[in-house]
Amino acid sequence: MTTVRDASYEVLRSLGVTTFFGNPGSNELPFLQGFPEDFRYILALQEGAGLAMADGYAQATGTPALVSLHSAAGVGQAMGNLVNSWQAGTPLILISGQQFRPLITLQGMLTNHDATTLPRPLVKWSFEAPSPQAVPAVLARAIGLATTAPTGPVYVSVPLSDWDEQADTDNLPYLLGRHIAGWPVAERAALRELAQRLDQAENPVLVLGPDVDAYGGWDVAIALAEKAGLPVKFGTYEYPRISFPTDHPCYQGTLGATVAQVRDQLAPYDFVVWVGGAVLPYHAWEPGRYLREGTDLVLVTPDPDQAARAPLGSAIVGDPAEALARLADWVRTTRPLPAPMKRPARVDLSDTGTGTVSEAQFLQVLADNHPDDTAWVYETPSLGAWWDTMPITRPDSFFCAAASALGYGLPAAVGVALARPDRPVVAMIGDGSANYSISGLWSAAQHHLDITYLIVHNGAYRVLKDYGTLLGAQRLPGLDLPGIDFVAIATGYGVPARTVGTPSDLADALEQAFGTPGPHLIQVQITDEPSTVFH
Repeated sequence: MTTVRDASYEVLRSLGVTTFFGNPGSNELPFLQGFPEDFRYILALQEGAGLAMADGYAQATGTPALVSLHSAAGVGQAMGNLVNSWQAGTPLILISGQQFRPLITLQGMLTNHDATTLPRPLVKWSFEAPSPQAVPAVLARAIGLATTAPTGPVYVSVPLSDWDEQADTDNLPYLLGRHIAGWPVAERAALRELAQRLDQAENPVLVLGPDVDAYGGWDVAIALAEKAGLPVKFGTYEYPRISFPTDHPCYQGTLGATVAQVRDQLAPYDFVVWVGGAVLPYHAWEPGRYLREGTDLVLVTPDPDQAARAPLGSAIVGDPAEALARLADWVRTTRPLPAPMKRPARVDLSDTGTGTVSEAQFLQVLADNHPDDTAWVYETPSLGAWWDTMPITRPDSFFCAAASALGYGLPAAVGVALARPDRPVVAMIGDGSANYSISGLWSAAQHHLDITYLIVHNGAYRVLKDYGTLLGAQRLPGLDLPGIDFVAIATGYGVPARTVGTPSDLADALEQAFGTPGPHLIQVQITDEPSTVFH
């Protein structure tokens, strides 16, 4: 007899979705029974960490990943990082185990009450199989929805009794290897008009978002910027991907976090072409105009919702990479490249005698001592736009929490390293955010992944202190983090670790970590100093 379980694995296999991340619970055991040898199950010690691992993997491979969640509690554990996946549009298929069908009505223990409501609005589609025989078709539909633009996570609830039922073998062959062709292509007339406006503008600027990198637009963004002599900025330091080499002369920095900061930064320009990301993703509100009078804006995005909610300007919905390629072909006005932006000066790397390293020293030592092909995972908000000091020079090299929901970076590095075993991974994690998903260290150790974890240990929620200053708040409780020993924690999980408090010790620790296979953790004692994020 072909069971629903057998048929479901056959569907997943035919669609190339064979990597699971999760933490199994009792409702999931019937699905995992006899787990196929050609599938891979990556065990996380907590569902939120597992979802972040899957997100890092899916983004780094450009393919969907499966996430196994245990009933309602597991979904709840994962939802903090699901916020990031929803914001990033990561193609994830979340499968949650439901109780036996007869017990759903009785709300037996571990019943996921109103299962399809729980993950909303953080998924593109939420569905519970109406019958056991429908499960394989539901999974095929879920993968199709997750991987079509705008991509994003989907959720499927399956009662545990379904997996051993007889499959609908008559119609199973129709599901195998189905392919959905099609991608949003921007309207040609709208792009030609945009190219003409770029030609006519006196001082245009190109603002890039994360989807340029996610959709493979790195090279065509360079081609357009170089041909038209466009200065390039990033829309926010909180975007989850970097879409342009930050050592390129056209790169002119990252827009700020407040209305006034962004308005002032864009004031010199009469025309803004914003591609591949939400327009004006402010972190802090200030009254006043969004842009100076006389500055116009056009957005190009694959996401109709981003187009609709943009507070100003026109919008074109379509693949940002394809749109950039068309614009690079069609623009006619050539301008000299902008003068390179002023870079932070090299800093003195002498020991300060304080037992700490300044943020500037930390970045300088890391810039001097990292491998060229590093993939970066980042969750240290107080560092701001650190890529101005330490350039990102190749595509698919930068990943961070798209919605700034903490607990993403440490386990996401596991997913990136599994996806790209040919590249060293460096994860810069704040001492506040590291605690949200510290169990990810165990998975890194179990898979012997080449990840160097740099814990930026300033003993505080530094960026919250800075935001409090912006708000004029005083005597805020709960912002200091004394007494956390990440070296002891990492050692307990099987990750070699050490603490450093001088630039020379940091350089030595990096050399050792990059020269020795497997994961390493370096707790960097950082001076607790105000950041420039909100200033």
